[in-house]
Amino acid sequence: MKESKKILWYNLAFMAFASVWSFGNVVNGFSEYNGLKAIVSWILMFALYFVPYALMVGEMGSAFKNLGGGVSSWIHETIGPRIAYYAGWTYWVVHMPYISQKPQSALIALSWAITGSATYVNDMNPLLLQIGCLLVFLIFVLISTRGINPLKNIATIAGSSMFVMSLLFIVLMMAAPAIAGDQIHSIDWSLDTFMPSFDGKFLTSLSILVFAVGGCERISPYVNKMKDPSKGFPKGMIFLAIMVAITAILGTIALGMMFDPNNIPEDLMMNGAYYAFQRLGEYYHVGNLFMIIYALCNVVGQLSVLIVSIDAPLRMLLDSADTNYIPKNMLKLNDKGVYINGIKLVTVIVAILIIVPGLLPGDVNAMFKSLIQLNSVTMPLRYLWVFVAYIALKRAGNKYKADYQFTKSKVLGLIAGIWCFAFTAFACLGGMFKGDLQHIALNVLTPFVLLGLGLILPAIARRQNGKKA
Repeated sequence: MKESKKILWYNLAFMAFASVWSFGNVVNGFSEYNGLKAIVSWILMFALYFVPYALMVGEMGSAFKNLGGGVSSWIHETIGPRIAYYAGWTYWVVHMPYISQKPQSALIALSWAITGSATYVNDMNPLLLQIGCLLVFLIFVLISTRGINPLKNIATIAGSSMFVMSLLFIVLMMAAPAIAGDQIHSIDWSLDTFMPSFDGKFLTSLSILVFAVGGCERISPYVNKMKDPSKGFPKGMIFLAIMVAITAILGTIALGMMFDPNNIPEDLMMNGAYYAFQRLGEYYHVGNLFMIIYALCNVVGQLSVLIVSIDAPLRMLLDSADTNYIPKNMLKLNDKGVYINGIKLVTVIVAILIIVPGLLPGDVNAMFKSLIQLNSVTMPLRYLWVFVAYIALKRAGNKYKADYQFTKSKVLGLIAGIWCFAFTAFACLGGMFKGDLQHIALNVLTPFVLLGLGLILPAIARRQNGKKA
């Protein structure tokens, strides 16, 4: 790559910021950590977890630059093909609860854009809403089987617009006191307002924060395309952490200017972003304009993520599949080049995950929060393999050469990898035991069942290949 085409540190930081962060993370943190108390929680998360996580990803991306940067390829190189299969399976299967909530989020956004309030969605029968979600999902499965992915082309635009709307909210809200006057909630700037209680609720909510900041392994392929990666990558990641921290802090303060931290709406996690943009419109005397724009962007964004999530993780699992672990019939392609049997498996798993929450007691808001919690304990399970790969990399010593290294010390590297692995596992396990008995059962059983399904395919593959177990 020509020197002029090299990625600069700040380019990488902005690329990572757009893919990692969203306004919904700020709302979720505000809701789960009692308003402004989320600020200290975010700062601790960035300093103790996010920064070392991102820097470890950079080292692995640099060490395995010819392997495409995928987590399963890192595991394959450092440990072996069997464990690499389980890493690939984990990365794929944890997307199933994530996919199951996308139609719900899209329908909620569409309802806000049309009705301008939360009343219609809040009063819906949960099972009826989930049946509607199932129909939306099946429509997009059908689109995927035809190899027609029109929303992929606008996914980046939708994501960018949501990013711009999030920043716009913070900027306009900071200026709002001069315009809205007494409509702005007065913030108590004492230490008690910001200091969280380090109790059971704090610990069981950690998975929400881990879920929010994870996923930076997506930028690992770009490490070796940087100008001076040994200096540029850590600089970019530190700048990324600063940007995310500033956005989280200012966004939380902005929400604190709108909502009384002692009287947070019960449905803030589901409808908070729409409430926020609606109030912002009131401050600037433009009615529901900001909220409608945000809602429409969210509809397109959620549906585009849905179709990409149906297709992309499946291709990551099957494109370089080892038939010793994956049955040959899973690799069947239709005339559009789509893994048709893989799509069928996705359909069955996601359909179950869509319908089951609708059968549990509670209203739509309770169901929405429970699905966010479920995602927060399943999606981060894929991050565990990132740290397994890093621990294996450091144990290998100088076997693998990297232009960028988080640390040259084998001991410090192992300590960092073990710490991040243990913290992620602790957050996921703690998050499983949040809510009532039915939702705890859902949180515990879902990841174990989904991961357990990964044991079935190698057994089928061995049988097809005529091998003994």
